[in-house]
Amino acid sequence: MKKAFTMLELIFVIVIIGVLAAVIVPNTKRNPVQEAAVQIASHIRYTQHLAMTDDRYNSSDSMWHKERWQLVFSSSLYTGGADVWAYTIFSDRIGVSSGDADEDEIAKNPENSDQLMTGGYAVEDELYYGKAEFRGMKSLNIGKTYGIVGANAIDFSNSCDGSTGTSLRISFDHLGRPFQGDQKSMTGPYDAGTQRLITAECTITLTDGSETVAINIQPETGYVSLNFDP
Repeated sequence: MKKAFTMLELIFVIVIIGVLAAVIVPNTKRNPVQEAAVQIASHIRYTQHLAMTDDRYNSSDSMWHKERWQLVFSSSLYTGGADVWAYTIFSDRIGVSSGDADEDEIAKNPENSDQLMTGGYAVEDELYYGKAEFRGMKSLNIGKTYGIVGANAIDFSNSCDGSTGTSLRISFDHLGRPFQGDQKSMTGPYDAGTQRLITAECTITLTDGSETVAINIQPETGYVSLNFDP
């Protein structure tokens, strides 16, 4: 004779599943700030990878170091608003190394070569977040995607805050060592007067006003870690 579940047993199982779902589901809700931090950490590592595999050294150009790969955070009209943060990965190699990203200087999305690794940067339609022709990655606009909005939504610790205004950046040399600030004002790759090499732990703090996450970058190695309870 075949054995089967009774109706009472089936109802009991359904009730247990319902109770478990009620307990588990609230704990699996999204945390946009943590998601943003994980993404940024991954892209900082990717920037370091580009710097190490695409060494910009040029013996015939004394300013070659200005072309180092970098990740720059910015907020402007072109990112969707003066307090809406986005970031861009680029090598400042065209012309006089202005410190700003041109379309041809921006890294391409390794998963889709038609996309540029920017969340909005400049007036060109292809880089302007609000334009239909935007060629960037909307996920890199962390203001629109993850709620990283406001003058204090991103904060760099003193050890790596070599920038001013609404532009913060991290760059790397061919050994993967992290640098602070804008390379365009450096007079040499490691000149003491304009030294940008990070020598103490760099902390980038993200917040949406309620949640806060810290991204830590170690000197020399550029090792990146996350602190979800800073």
